[in-house]
Amino acid sequence: MDIRFYNTLTHRKERFEPIDAPNVYMYNCGPTVYDYAHIGNFRSFVFADVLRRFLELADYKVTQVMNITDVGHMTDDQLADGGGEDKMAAAAARLKESKKQGVALIDNPDDPYAVAEFFTKAFIEDAGKLGMKIADEYPAQMPRATDHVEKSMIPMIQALVKNDHAYVADDSAVYFSVQSFPEYGKLSGNSLDQLKGGAGGRVQGQHQVHKRHPADFLLWKPDATHLMKWDSPWGQGYPGWHIECSAMARATLGRDVIDIHTGGEDNIFPHHECEIAQSCGATGQSHFARFWLHSRFLLVEGEKMSKSKGNFHTVRDVLEGKVTGRRVDPAVLRFELLKGHYRSNINFTAKGLTDSASAVRRLREASVPDAEPAPVDHPDMLAFLEQLADDLNIAGALAVVFERMKKVDDELPGILKRVDDVLGVMQARGADGHLSDVQMFCQQLDAARGDKDFEKADGIRQQLIDAGYDVKTTKDGTVASKRLA
Repeated sequence: MDIRFYNTLTHRKERFEPIDAPNVYMYNCGPTVYDYAHIGNFRSFVFADVLRRFLELADYKVTQVMNITDVGHMTDDQLADGGGEDKMAAAAARLKESKKQGVALIDNPDDPYAVAEFFTKAFIEDAGKLGMKIADEYPAQMPRATDHVEKSMIPMIQALVKNDHAYVADDSAVYFSVQSFPEYGKLSGNSLDQLKGGAGGRVQGQHQVHKRHPADFLLWKPDATHLMKWDSPWGQGYPGWHIECSAMARATLGRDVIDIHTGGEDNIFPHHECEIAQSCGATGQSHFARFWLHSRFLLVEGEKMSKSKGNFHTVRDVLEGKVTGRRVDPAVLRFELLKGHYRSNINFTAKGLTDSASAVRRLREASVPDAEPAPVDHPDMLAFLEQLADDLNIAGALAVVFERMKKVDDELPGILKRVDDVLGVMQARGADGHLSDVQMFCQQLDAARGDKDFEKADGIRQQLIDAGYDVKTTKDGTVASKRLA
């Protein structure tokens, strides 16, 4: 199969050929666990999940790693050097204030590790509800930054200093020297002349005090007062945000060069640009990732998400009905996030959710949970895969599916069963994110009614209703349909 992806690094579509086929090694920038992840975050995460599922359906063996950032990520992360305050520290302060006001999410908000643990678990729950495969592999394939500071990050910084790609400044901070890496700026299109000085506020008046070049960025910051800190050759402190992903990708995937690296478009600069420089500088390789894929922003009712505008939505807000006034099935939100091409902005709207609910309902009504999956080389499957092979053209792939659904025959359930290997929306999931065995409950209800145990039957029926199902009695037995949105 001729698979082509748009490579941000080269600014064109390129044929995808793994380094060690059929193995594919993929790294995804994951959540910063200082708050609940919002739907814009999950647009990028679901894109990575669909990409993985497609490659697996195309007969590749995908090793996926998605990091958990629990240290070093600053509030002003649009700056290469970082700025503001550490997001974990900000979260601790926010939760402490909430506790004072009687809303205690955790018992010890002063402990940044407890904060990270709370929001990590929340992310895994949300990811599970949205059918992300990586959630089933937690914690093995989701490394935490705090677990890799001493064993991966500090050694990589030492290698960069040894290779003359980094230096210890007069304040004992360690900086990456962008002038040592001629390719710096290739991913984002930024040249060193274009980059402004003073990233991270490290300028006194007009005098650049610690850096050799204004665009040099922090690898290690000595700071004995920081909430999360480690001993290092340069003093007690913490790592810069960018070094985390370089170190964790190499450590967990076991390779100096990987096949695919994904993230949102806001990661292109500075984060991914810095990752490339660090990784290549430490390993001596000409590449860190051969393909860089980036999803575009998610808008809400045509506007950028903002807490001040009141359109900042978490996954939980949507699923619990706080956005539209009615509860939403996780599969509907997943479909809404995946149905647009990843390199196009998508506009999250109430109408869009309604349309997605209709689409998911049609798919579920036409599917049969225990159907035998169609072979991948079935003509309809090949047409579906051909669209996805063209830079993950999900809209084209969905068009193939819904056109095929106009022809109802014995092959359709098997085709939909196989298609759902990529879409992941046709089987309902429970509150814990696991697939719900609704059919089993219906059979138990019918059995209880047959035994004239009407109290038990009514109890099972109520369980289904409480879980969001419409329950009907037909001549063929009990049928439960999920209320989607």
